[in-house]
Amino acid sequence: MATENRASRYELRSGDRWYVAMTLPRKERMAAANLDNQDFRSFLPLQLLTLRHARKIRTELVPVFARYIFVIINADRQRWRSINGTLGIARLITDGEKPLAVAPGIVETLIQSSNEKGALVFQTDLVAGDKVRLLAGPFAETFGVLQRLDGAGRVQLMLDLIGGPVKVSVSRDMVAAAR
Repeated sequence: MATENRASRYELRSGDRWYVAMTLPRKERMAAANLDNQDFRSFLPLQLLTLRHARKIRTELVPVFARYIFVIINADRQRWRSINGTLGIARLITDGEKPLAVAPGIVETLIQSSNEKGALVFQTDLVAGDKVRLLAGPFAETFGVLQRLDGAGRVQLMLDLIGGPVKVSVSRDMVAAAR
């Protein structure tokens, strides 16, 4: 049922288009909440990022596009200029006097590629033996070789660390194919 509500939330109705609003620095979530309070439907794509500071490591969801959020507007029926006065929003991206619409399919692809929390999860076909990169956790940005995938969404990797090869088991969304 959650996926049905999510799908209908982002469904474009007659005259609706996706637009981009620029937010104030680090106020993307505030902007999304305030747009929702005004009955504008917004989408904030997120990604897992491992942050390291003073010997502490934490992984958190951060916006993919810093200072930008997508919003559905029917420019003919809605008072879209009110978005510029929304807390957390710097301005709606416009082309002169009218808001500038996002090309069809871009935001829809981001929504389809995200989980229920809005975090992007790009599922590529990985097979045992592929070189992969860890995206999050204490070994973030470390490269390894995929050893095994299981049906529960976990992968087993062989990382080459200072002391030699180490087996690690992580969630599938924490690895990406190495480029």
